[in-house]
Amino acid sequence: MRNLIKPKRLARAAQAAISFLGLDGQLSLTPSDNVSTRTASGKNVTVDSALQLSTVFSCVRLVAETVSTLPLKVYETKADGSRVVAKQHPLYDLLCRSPNYEMTPARFMQMIVASLLLWGNAYVEIKRNVTGRRIISLEPLLPQNVKVGRNKNNSVLEYSYVEGTSRRDIDHKDIMHIRAFGIDGVMGIFTINKGRETFATAASAEHAAGKFFENGLQTSGFLTTDQKLTGEQRNKLHGHISKFMGSSNAGKTMVLEHGMQYHGVTMNPEAAQMLETRAFEIEEICRWFRVSPIMIGHFNKQSSWAASAEAQDLHFLKYTFRPLLVNIEQEILRCLIGRIESDKYYVEFNVEGLLRADSKTRSEYYASGLNNGWINRDEVRSKENMPPIEGGGKYTIQSALIPLEKVGTNYNGVANDEQANDDA
Repeated sequence: MRNLIKPKRLARAAQAAISFLGLDGQLSLTPSDNVSTRTASGKNVTVDSALQLSTVFSCVRLVAETVSTLPLKVYETKADGSRVVAKQHPLYDLLCRSPNYEMTPARFMQMIVASLLLWGNAYVEIKRNVTGRRIISLEPLLPQNVKVGRNKNNSVLEYSYVEGTSRRDIDHKDIMHIRAFGIDGVMGIFTINKGRETFATAASAEHAAGKFFENGLQTSGFLTTDQKLTGEQRNKLHGHISKFMGSSNAGKTMVLEHGMQYHGVTMNPEAAQMLETRAFEIEEICRWFRVSPIMIGHFNKQSSWAASAEAQDLHFLKYTFRPLLVNIEQEILRCLIGRIESDKYYVEFNVEGLLRADSKTRSEYYASGLNNGWINRDEVRSKENMPPIEGGGKYTIQSALIPLEKVGTNYNGVANDEQANDDA
C-alpha cells in the first residue's frame, strides 16, 4: 500500500511530462460531449438516432430547406448609400451559382444549416488559387470529423480534419467556422447532446409504443358467458365471429347463444397516456430547435396560438430565421470578404423569398411602394421576372392629399371652372 502513487502526485507527474513535451498550450476546444453519454432512460443518443425521431427530422429539414431557398447575394455599396448586386465580385459565382464542383448553393446551404442545428458548428474549408489570393472553392466539412484546439500560445485556433486513420491540419485562415448559440464565444453548443434527455425520452416513448402494438392485447370487444366451452366450441365460435369482422361486414347482426354477452372496449388509459406523452415530447423537441409545432404539422390548442398563417410566418422569420441568417452573413463577411472590403461589399439573404407564395402580401407591398414613390413599376416587374415597360422607370405617388383650400383648383391655384372657360 505504501508503494502506491498518490493521485495528486500522479497528476503532477503527468502535467510535468506534458509541459516537457510542449503540449501544455494545446488546449482542445472540441466539445467533450461529442460522444453521447447514457441517459436516465437507458438510451444512448447520437445524431443518427435523434434523426430517427420524426420531430427532430422535421425541424431540421424545415429550417435547412427553407433557408436554402432564400437568395443569397453579394452587394456593393455605392457612394450615395445605394447598393447594386456585385456580379463582378469573385465571391458572387461561389455563393450564388456554384460553391464547389459538386454542389449547388441550395445543397451547400442545407448542409451548413443542418450542421448548425445538430452539432452546433459548421465548417467550410476555403480553397484558394496558386497565388493564395483568390478563393476558388468552398468545401463544407463533416462537423463530426473536425477537431478544434488552441496553439501553444493560445493565440489562434487550430483545426484538423480526421477521416478514418488520416489526419489533415487546416490553417485557421483557410476555414470558415460558423457557430450556433454558445456560452464561450468560440464553440457552438452540441445541440443533440445537450438535449439528450429530451431526445432519449421521446425515443423511449416511440419504442414503448411499438412494443405496445406488437405485444399488447388490442381488441374492440369481448364475449362473456357463464357456461364452460370446449375447445371445439371455441373454434366454432371464433369462425362464427370472424364473419362479422372487418369493414366489409359492418352492419351485420350477430346472434349470440348460450347466454353470451358482448362488451365493447374503448382505448385503455395506458394507451391514452402514451399518446399524451408522445404529443408532449413533440413540443419539447420543438423548443430545442425554436420551431413552432404547427410548422411541422402538430396541431392543438396550445401550438395553434397564432391568429393566422401570416402571424406564424412572421414569428418563424423573426425568432427562428433572423438570428440564423445574420450569423451566417457575418461569418461570410469576416472569413471570405475580409476587413478591407467589408466597407464596400457585403452579403445578405433576401427574405422576400419567403413571401413568394403569398400573392396578397406581395400585392400590398408593391402597392405601398408604388403609391409612396419608393419603388417604380420596372422594379416590381423585375421582382416578378417580367420585362420592363415603357415609362416604367418613373416614380409616382398618390396626389389626392391636398389642403382644404386647394380643393376645386388645379396646381396653378385657378378654379377648375375658370380653367375650363379659358380652354374653351
